[in-house]
Order: sequence, then C-alpha cells, then structure tokens
Amino acid sequence: MFVPAYYDPGKVGTAYKAHIYDAVDAGAGLRLASADSDKRRVALVLVDMQRDFVHRDGALYVPGAIDDCRRIVEWIYRHVAAISKIFVSLDSHYPLQIFFPTWWRNPDDQHPPPNTVITAEDVHAGRWQPVYEREWSLKYVDQLENQHKKQLMIWPFHTLVGTSGHSLSPALYEAICYHSAARQAQPELIIKGEIAKTEHYSILEPEVKVADHPQGQLNVKLLGELEQFDLVYIAGEAKSHCVLETVNSVMRHFRGQLDVIGRLRILEDAMSSVLVPGIDFEAMTNAVFEEHRARGLRFATTDEVIG
Repeated sequence: MFVPAYYDPGKVGTAYKAHIYDAVDAGAGLRLASADSDKRRVALVLVDMQRDFVHRDGALYVPGAIDDCRRIVEWIYRHVAAISKIFVSLDSHYPLQIFFPTWWRNPDDQHPPPNTVITAEDVHAGRWQPVYEREWSLKYVDQLENQHKKQLMIWPFHTLVGTSGHSLSPALYEAICYHSAARQAQPELIIKGEIAKTEHYSILEPEVKVADHPQGQLNVKLLGELEQFDLVYIAGEAKSHCVLETVNSVMRHFRGQLDVIGRLRILEDAMSSVLVPGIDFEAMTNAVFEEHRARGLRFATTDEVIG
C-alpha cells in the first residue's frame, strides 16, 4: 500500500501538529482527476472521530478507537482515487447541557456523576431535578422513554467547543487534507450537538426535536446529498451511539427504498462501542444492526475492495 512519507501509523491516536502542508503537497502531487469527473461517486461519512473519543487521554475514550482510526486513515490513502467526497461530523458541546452533570442535582444539591442513568421515575420522584429548563426536562425524560425507548445517560464533559478534545485526530485530518488536494474536493464538516436541551447522537437529527433551533430537525438536505452517491461508506465513533443513531436515521428516512439502502456500506472494523459498567452497549447495537441487515443494509471491512 502506498502511503505518504509523513504518515506514521504509530502516531495515530496521539496529539501532534498535523502535517497539513505535507499532506496537501503529497495529495496534489498524485495528479488525479477531479472528483467532479467521477463516473461512480463514492462518499465516506466519518462520525465524530475526535480526540476526546479516539485518543486514550480523551474525555470519553472509546476502547478500540485508535485502531479504528488507523484503519480509516489507511483506507483513505489506499482508495483516494475512488473516494469522491468525505463528510465529517463534529460532536460539539458546551458546559451546560441536559446530558452533563451540571444540568441535574439531587435533594442534597449534588450533581450526578458521569455514567449515571436518570429515569423518568427518578425525575418525577425528585431523586434528580433539573437545574435548567424544568418543564422541558420533565417532558424530555418522559418522551425519551415512551417514544424512543431510551433513558437519559449522564456523560463526562467531552468535545467541548474550544478544547483540544473537540478537534479531529491529527492523523485523520492529514488524510482528509490529502484527499481534498488529490481530488480537488472540499470535505464537508457537519456540526451537531450544540442544542443544550437534547442529546444529539445522530449526525442527522437530535434525539428530541427542537423546533426553534437550526439543528433541531431532521437534516433532509444532508440526506438528499447522500442519496446522490452510488456508494456511501459510514464509520466512526462510537458504534453504540453516534454511528448507530446515524444509521437509524438513514434507515428510517429511506425505509423501503432498497435502491438507496443497497448503496450503504457500514465499515464494521472502523467503529467501536462505548464501555460502561453494567451496560452491554455492544450487544444492544449488534442486535439493531442485524435488524437493519435484514432490511438490506450491507456491512464491509476496510480490507475489502470498494463496491
């Protein structure tokens, strides 16, 4: 496999100053045709491959993410001539959000520690009470359980806008710049997660819709863009949350449209699940993926030929 001279697989998952100039020069030096001329258009959708998820010292490190990132980086280098466009989501948060400890407190005025599950029963019984948006928060936990069959999870502070953990892993950023210069194709960055009063796992929609926010509804524009590609590969972190919910959004939107669903490829060796004691997110995620597989969703690995 050809890889540019600046790439060091041993540095994937570590913090360093990305070799942007080297990546751009190396990509342009390939003298490849512009992606606009592609007869078969291939998209790569990367979900939240940010330092807080990918690096071992990240605030919400996902075990396995470093190897996932390495495989994705090398997949990009290996298939740069075939990839038409790269979409990249950035989980983007602020200190006061409904899934962070700051939003809730108990009767002793203590905030919940990370990995606390807050149920609707907990809230209505007063074991946990919202500090902000009381009326919305009470309805929110009810809607999560009754309509979405989920419970609210309190996460450690992660991917806070303005922190190093919000940025993409440097080795991945180099590969994206390499592709951009090689194919004369701008990557598309997708910001999600800024709405304080809802979780936002899927890159396409929040868990609970928020009518008065630009990120508060289903992103039909992005879905329309993806529909134009002949193949759409999806990978990233975490398999159990943001990748899963992104796939769920796509499958709901294109329900029954086998011509579209048949063009999707989930890179199953380039995503890993969150580990939380007492919750088997991996098994839960695999069960949902099997349901999608039965509906025509296809899975692939990074060592397979594109197709």
